[in-house]
Amino acid sequence: MLTETLHHSDEVVTMDNSHHYYSQGSATTTTVSEIEEECSTQLHLDDGPMTTISEEKEKEGEEEEPVYVAVGKSQTSMEALSWTLNNLVTPSTTLYLVHVFPEIKHIPNPLGVGMVPKDQVSTEQVESYMAQERGKRRELLHKFIQLCSASKVKVDTILIESDLIAKAIIDLIPILQIRKLVIGTNKSQLRKLRSKKGNSMADQILQNAPESCKVRIICEGEEVNQQTANDTSMSHKEEDQKNDWFSSLSCICF
Repeated sequence: MLTETLHHSDEVVTMDNSHHYYSQGSATTTTVSEIEEECSTQLHLDDGPMTTISEEKEKEGEEEEPVYVAVGKSQTSMEALSWTLNNLVTPSTTLYLVHVFPEIKHIPNPLGVGMVPKDQVSTEQVESYMAQERGKRRELLHKFIQLCSASKVKVDTILIESDLIAKAIIDLIPILQIRKLVIGTNKSQLRKLRSKKGNSMADQILQNAPESCKVRIICEGEEVNQQTANDTSMSHKEEDQKNDWFSSLSCICF
């Protein structure tokens, strides 16, 4: 069962069986903290009153709809964020950086050869490696936050622990009622997207995002023609329907 709470400390923890979601509060500075979670399905940060994310959005009411930008290690993420800051936000907009990172199942072998399952080494060694990975994530997000701060835009970060990047973001859309999502892609992935052969993150999200969420694809600082993206997404769905139809015919015996 999926649970979500918003504490007055402005930190959110949302979990299900396949993804762990960590959300940081408003980043008016470049500091990024991360919430740790072990086994519980809900983490209480304090004893204060709690409101749901939906209730909090209703209270904000008059504020502009937030914009969500998927960010990662590639240059396409920075291009997507730059485009968003130049074209989609105002000083009153809250911008969320969504970063998906893989679940840690293996760590470097203490003997220096390859990787080993984390349950085969000491707790101290696992914690040391995870601390290093958190540091890398902070460093990665720092440059995105700096760009937002330079544009005087309020920015929050959402960290998702999952091995399935596209699915994690797709699952997040209804949870946070995301209506504006920006994703970066490169020319190679864009060609596959247009040739209907793509299976990139952008392609998967375009195919599966609800109609209530407008997904913008950015390539080399320019927005991909929305009609092209829609046609591609629809072509996948139509092809699936066609395959289902032929499959049903194959079951008919004469």
